[in-house]
Amino acid sequence: MTAPRPLSAADVDRAAERLAGIAARTPVHRSARLSDIAGVPVWVKREDLQPVRSYKLRGASLFLSALTEPERASGVVAASAGNHAQGVATACATLGIRGRIYVPRTTPRQKRERIVALGGEHVTLLQVGDTFDDAAEAAAKDAEDTGAIIVPPFDHPLVMAGQGTVVREAIEQIRTEHGHDVGTVVLPVGGGGLLAGCGTWLAEHEPQMRIVGVEPAGARSLARALEEGRPVALQEMDRFVDGAAVRRIGDGPFEAIRRFDPTVLAVEEGAICTEMLALYQTDGIIAEPAGALAATAVATAAVDGGAGEILIVLSGGNNDVSRYTEVVERSLVHEGLRHYFLVTFPQEPGALRRFLDSVLGPEDDIVLFDYIKRNNREEGPALVGLEIGSRANLAPLLGRMATSGMQIERIDPHDPMYRYLT
Repeated sequence: MTAPRPLSAADVDRAAERLAGIAARTPVHRSARLSDIAGVPVWVKREDLQPVRSYKLRGASLFLSALTEPERASGVVAASAGNHAQGVATACATLGIRGRIYVPRTTPRQKRERIVALGGEHVTLLQVGDTFDDAAEAAAKDAEDTGAIIVPPFDHPLVMAGQGTVVREAIEQIRTEHGHDVGTVVLPVGGGGLLAGCGTWLAEHEPQMRIVGVEPAGARSLARALEEGRPVALQEMDRFVDGAAVRRIGDGPFEAIRRFDPTVLAVEEGAICTEMLALYQTDGIIAEPAGALAATAVATAAVDGGAGEILIVLSGGNNDVSRYTEVVERSLVHEGLRHYFLVTFPQEPGALRRFLDSVLGPEDDIVLFDYIKRNNREEGPALVGLEIGSRANLAPLLGRMATSGMQIERIDPHDPMYRYLT
């Protein structure tokens, strides 16, 4: 492969030509729900409708198609939280290239199964570590030992150029198919490849547009890099938004992003869960956490319509259905509707009934009660989870607890115990 070099809008334009017929031209539609929130039309680019259910097919296909015959014979290795792996697997199967793909053990089962199905006999899947960075280290060691070519998930001009075709395509669709123009483009940020590619194209072809990058609050690698003036590794990271939980922003994406200086925002993981549920229940869209990042920024009014109509990229829909239990839990906690308490009960008949009668209101529901009676003690603690009908019910509930005469301790949402509860 040629050595990495600075990215340009011309690279994205050439990538669009080479990807014609390989990556799907995914639809753009107007979201009535988000438009009502923003006060302007909000357009959603549906990259969750790619064959691999994310935009990652674009960059991976462009990179593999540029390999020489000797490089193809050496095979490829890749590290991914799941979506890049599916893009690589599909490209390997299409081009007949052998590939080994490393993913964290935390990668949802749905993504792992799809990688194997898409890659077929051409791809071997290996699970290592708990984060993308662990998988990347294993892939780098594999390439060093075997001579295989690493397929970068975001840190290469070809990959960034491929991802940049998302916004190039979307702007054209909004203008030609819908007769509209946008003033703000909102993009999710993980390793930075999508923002780098799209932002570079926009900065040259549509300099009047506002560019916004959105990170999960628990994995702000771009914001940290901008503060430090260089990419640095996050010491702590919330891995829930697995598709964007990257410990260190890519060097190439960082340099590209610095050139066009976007607005960079963070949204809470709980807010992302709330938006995932809204996308599913109201819009009929299954979005993974990273896929809902841009939509969450609009839904929470972090991005408004002050600069005109808004384009958001819904980047992926590879969400394991088994994760929705956690999604609902995190959303309820974020919305202030679910709370946990340690309640010390006297070990005598009627203690629970007194709690129900004196503390719980008519709209309060017990969703968790964990208690073991100890015969050698006069009292014992119970872990009690309550779901309330509205935020306004919390203050009266806490007031009743304070006057009940019972020993009740509220568990702070930032307490490490919440890792057990959520």
